[in-house]
Amino acid sequence: MLYLMPAKWYKLNHIIICGMRNRLSSQTVKYFNQRMALIKSISGIRGTVGGRPGNGLSPIDVVKFTTAYAAWIKEQGKGKKIIIGRDGRISGEMVRNLVTATLQGCGLDVVDLGLSTTPTVEMAVKMEEAAGGIILTASHNPKEWNALKLLNSDGEFLSAEAGQWILDFVNTTEPDYADVNHLGSLQHDDSYIQKHIDTILAHPLVDVEAIRAKNFSVVVDPVNSTGSLSVPQLLRALGVENITVINEEVTGRFAHNPEPLPENLTELCNTVAKKNAHLGIAVDPDVDRLCFVCDDGSLFGEEYTLVAIADYILSHKKGNTVSNLSSTRALRDVTEKHGGTYYPSAVGEVNVVKKMKEVNAVIGGEGNGGVIVPELHYGRDALIGIALFLTHLAKFGKSIKTLRGTYPDYFISKNKIELNDGVDVKHIFGQIKEKYSKQPINTEDGLRIDFDSDWVHLRTSNTEPIIRIYAESTNETTANNVAKRIMADIGEMMFAK
Repeated sequence: MLYLMPAKWYKLNHIIICGMRNRLSSQTVKYFNQRMALIKSISGIRGTVGGRPGNGLSPIDVVKFTTAYAAWIKEQGKGKKIIIGRDGRISGEMVRNLVTATLQGCGLDVVDLGLSTTPTVEMAVKMEEAAGGIILTASHNPKEWNALKLLNSDGEFLSAEAGQWILDFVNTTEPDYADVNHLGSLQHDDSYIQKHIDTILAHPLVDVEAIRAKNFSVVVDPVNSTGSLSVPQLLRALGVENITVINEEVTGRFAHNPEPLPENLTELCNTVAKKNAHLGIAVDPDVDRLCFVCDDGSLFGEEYTLVAIADYILSHKKGNTVSNLSSTRALRDVTEKHGGTYYPSAVGEVNVVKKMKEVNAVIGGEGNGGVIVPELHYGRDALIGIALFLTHLAKFGKSIKTLRGTYPDYFISKNKIELNDGVDVKHIFGQIKEKYSKQPINTEDGLRIDFDSDWVHLRTSNTEPIIRIYAESTNETTANNVAKRIMADIGEMMFAK
């Protein structure tokens, strides 16, 4: 999707609209690829590796935030054991060493899972009855980025209050480290991916025999990260023997942009079609997002990962569902078909989980391919998603393309505007709210505006300096036009001064 953009948008403020990179100068693109960025938020710390402290994810920033997290852990009084694990990023070993040494220096005992996945670390926290955990991954961000994702003793992301406590500690408190007689210990345990898989195999709705009987041929794209270790291992445990893995080596030098979006999955789509495989599977670097490719090489649609798995679960277990405000309304349709109630939440896994607990949802997640199955744990988990989806497909008895055709067609236009410092997003959102005041508006998370059967949701990201603009309609052109209209509004308001 291409949108017209006034030259002053990037000349004055270096704003990029998603899809426009090829139309900008190589110097501008180079600027965005190399600039230092550090995002400190209640959800953790994320940034491009290097640079001066406070401008990029420097070693000093890693130590400061790990120290603050350790202080919070001690404040909770739930023990000294912390689980850590990392994805396959280039900077992963360096960040792991800093985090491990800092936790030990704070008097905490560390269990290092090594190369792992986000959901595996989340489950290990519970299995080990640990006080918390840290996942070293920047999820879908490019190789320059890394992050500390912080977990509580339930293996779940921290609440807003806990996150703010850590931010305040960094800004106001002088740390006090353990003396030599009270340093923490370190042990390594690489068994947890298998333990994770064993738990998945024991799920009552995962049918290994049904999957094995179909003799599926599968192509996997783990984008040079820890999906290379976990996804094929899971598939073999499910009885899938015909597995082709592309971008397999765990180097952290991602063969393509690691976010599992259509424009980044052309190699997977082409390989599925070339090999006449039954389906393709793509995960992000930390294996908490999941999407599928149909047997003809077309995309199943990341929004429909959760929809299809929810359809299968709800056919066996009645109940409610939850997804965030930026997710397709197809989940609501499927939920109501099975007699359940759908509930929206603010964007962010912690918000989805909170809503799921409030309404006792049997499944929830996000339209970015994040599936949360509470019987396993309250976290996005591509591995349980794969097992449930393959069971659903096996019992459906027809092709994945035919399965996709059983769900209502909605089209979501996903866009983003990258921002420099100084842009008053709150003021812009206020102006847009005023302009569309006659439409139903939800302000729980940014702005969601409904237009009859269409909607648009705009919000700032918690992990990147951007505004996300999502629009949905039953018609692709309409969805694009709704998004385009709002993006033009933002542009006009940004330069109205």
